[in-house]
Amino acid sequence: MTTKIRNVTVLGTGVLGSQIAYQSAFQGFPVIAYDIDDAAVALARQRFRKLVDTYRAEVPGGEDGAEAALDRIVLTTNLAQAAADADLIIEAIPEILDLKRQTYEKLGSLAPAKTIFATNSSTLLPSDLKDSTGRPDRFLALHFANKIWFSNIAEVMGTPDTDPEVFDEIVAFAEAIGMVPIQIHQEKAGYVLNTLLVPFLRAALELVAGGYAEPGDVDNTWRIGTGAPAGPFQIYDIIGLRTPYNIMAHGDADAQQLAAWLKQNYIDRGKLGLESGQGFYKYL
Repeated sequence: MTTKIRNVTVLGTGVLGSQIAYQSAFQGFPVIAYDIDDAAVALARQRFRKLVDTYRAEVPGGEDGAEAALDRIVLTTNLAQAAADADLIIEAIPEILDLKRQTYEKLGSLAPAKTIFATNSSTLLPSDLKDSTGRPDRFLALHFANKIWFSNIAEVMGTPDTDPEVFDEIVAFAEAIGMVPIQIHQEKAGYVLNTLLVPFLRAALELVAGGYAEPGDVDNTWRIGTGAPAGPFQIYDIIGLRTPYNIMAHGDADAQQLAAWLKQNYIDRGKLGLESGQGFYKYL
């Protein structure tokens, strides 16, 4: 399949948003990466520089193409500039429903009629957001896994209002940036990946927050018992602790207690995971 998409905008340059922007640029697409202020943009530049080194070391063609990808990325704090000529806007902002809705309401008046909106939301249904977009027929979910260059799935999930041609266009775009598209036939909170992953990570956190075992022992149990390459707390650190915190903070009472424990013991102490150099493990 060949995509008609040319100009890509990514909203949010956190851990995964920066990866989506960089992967798209690495595959030849001009990308505008938007974030809310100069401090966030400065952090994004650091993330992109680290991705250059990662792609050189781990991705075929990275030795020649990693640096060139940077030339295809424009960073901005101007939402109107980010939306002005986008064929596709991929939203990767924090997992907060009201924030996402407010952002789409702004985008609806800024982006041209041609623009497709795609949310990278980890757990929210696209139907929770579609009415705020002003173009529910050109809106759907496009969800990526962390370490996008290695765990290269892209879950595509529409709503009953999504135009089938738009759905197919996003499948083609996912293939064009080196992803394996996973087509989800009806809305499912958590898609395929997080339907499996979130309960697994929550169970691990319950063991540690409840005082039953240490993170390293939980990880060792999982790796030795299943042959998996990483345990749940290694996965937490890769994802970054703020994303699971935001998910649990809006969950049931038990999830909110786990979120509070995670915030008090890790996030408030600057232990955010791999991105900060320390989470459940130290990386410095």
